[in-house]
Amino acid sequence: MSSVRTPAAFGLVASAVLAGCAADPAEGWSTASVWSTDVRTVAVSMFENSTFNRTIAFEFMDALIKEIEARTPYKVTARGRADTIVTGRILSVALTQLSKSSLTGLSEEVTVSVTIDLKWTDVRTGESLLELESFAADSLFVPSNPTREPIELGEFGAAQKLARDVVSEMKADW
Repeated sequence: MSSVRTPAAFGLVASAVLAGCAADPAEGWSTASVWSTDVRTVAVSMFENSTFNRTIAFEFMDALIKEIEARTPYKVTARGRADTIVTGRILSVALTQLSKSSLTGLSEEVTVSVTIDLKWTDVRTGESLLELESFAADSLFVPSNPTREPIELGEFGAAQKLARDVVSEMKADW
């Protein structure tokens, strides 16, 4: 059996599909972007660091820039040319032992948790676009044999997850 596709049939199907798509997301389905159309460029400032871990600020900044570039329509640029700026502070980097060897008492599974305060501001208006307080992400690493993963692996994973979560929060309010 073959089906005949006519322009009228296509128009009928298209209008039925579009009828379910609202311009206002509060009214139902929408084809509108989840990202603010008022923003084109973002500057990412080096975060202040309240911890003794000096590398985590660099890890997080690098991860955040890459996430913004990869997942949003925004371009990361210098502070003087940006529509918006992301600033913040790293509040803590904590290690939590999840399990330990019953033979040696050494840690088998450990999480690295990074907590930040973050503010995303429109530099043109001074309006705050996003504020996150005590926003945290963590990552597991296995320091024991035979894996012997270094703590830096856990720190890297926590910075990556934190950057993904921050970018997800940057989506426009529906």
